[in-house]
Amino acid sequence: MAETASLFSVLPPLSIYIHLPWCERKCPYCDFNSHALRGELPVAEYVDALLKDLEYHLPEIWGRRLISVFIGGGTPSLFSAASINRLISGIRSRIPCVPNIEITLEANPGSCEADRFKGFLDAGVNRLSIGVQSFQGRQLKALGRIHDRKQAFTSVAIAHTAGFENINIDLMYALPGQTVTEAAKDVETAISQSPHHISCYQLTIEPDTYFYHHPPSLPSDDDKWEMQLATQLLLNEAGYSQYEISAYAKPDRQCRHNLNYWQFGDYIGIGAGAHSKISFSNRVIRAQKELNPKTYMKLVSTSDQIAEVQELSNEDVRFEFLLNALRLKNGFSTSLLRLRTGQSLGKLMADFDQLQREGLLRFDKLHVRTTERGYRYLDDVLQRLLPHSVLTAV
Repeated sequence: MAETASLFSVLPPLSIYIHLPWCERKCPYCDFNSHALRGELPVAEYVDALLKDLEYHLPEIWGRRLISVFIGGGTPSLFSAASINRLISGIRSRIPCVPNIEITLEANPGSCEADRFKGFLDAGVNRLSIGVQSFQGRQLKALGRIHDRKQAFTSVAIAHTAGFENINIDLMYALPGQTVTEAAKDVETAISQSPHHISCYQLTIEPDTYFYHHPPSLPSDDDKWEMQLATQLLLNEAGYSQYEISAYAKPDRQCRHNLNYWQFGDYIGIGAGAHSKISFSNRVIRAQKELNPKTYMKLVSTSDQIAEVQELSNEDVRFEFLLNALRLKNGFSTSLLRLRTGQSLGKLMADFDQLQREGLLRFDKLHVRTTERGYRYLDDVLQRLLPHSVLTAV
């Protein structure tokens, strides 16, 4: 992107993603940067590294305020409440935060204790995301999860009892051997636990996972579609609005952190393998930290070069904005595109008009969103848009 022209009149909202990369066991479908725990968890050393990592970013975001923090993994709930408290306090002492900042922590039902959940809440965590995945014992076993059906229920109950007023349940569907009826039952069971938000993901087989090398028998494409339709219907009837492909929320309970991703906001990524996207007045950069936790901690303590950094071109920015914003059920305004990318529609208008004629997009010069058919075939819509369109720098 040109370094002499000012692209952004207003910088995007800013979030932090924190990666805690250890799990008790690696799941066969997981392609995240997670590592099976061997020996003692290096809690104090890793929190030291995270805060030092954050300090490297401070000159880049000086004067800006955080709107959200997301602590993901891995299994962050393996960390003690005291360590999470130290981490959150360290962030607050280094970067100003909005008064109602959203702070999410991912938890595994296999590592849930009542005292620990209450400690997370006292530390400042105000949104808990519980990786249930399924309430059926057979499916949990097929997914290689360390928790059972009883622990799935218990973890949500503990979160309510601890006082969390913003709870997400993660579910997966299209699981090995799963029927449409079984998938719908999981959704009904999740609703019965009264979470404020439900994320429902289709299982996909990713490279470099156990399932990739040993593929399980999965439902047919038609059954997967029926599962998705059943999920949408059940959650809508229960008062959960779909606002992104896999995200459903009660009123005012959308995940602000993920919305910032999808609306092409900025975020600092700290921790092993974490990604960042930061806008300046005249450019946008991406960075990724070292993947291996031990190497990451060593680099943070001994070197200023702890990340691979890339400056995005206009085409990169356009690609990433559309890739994220079209995931939203309501799409995006053309004014948001200009605000987040510093670019106008240009020749993209012709592509939008064509997709609208084909019934895949709704476009009125002020707002862009997919139709229901376009939402189903979003990958195809993006392929039509991305390779052939050029946005004009303002």
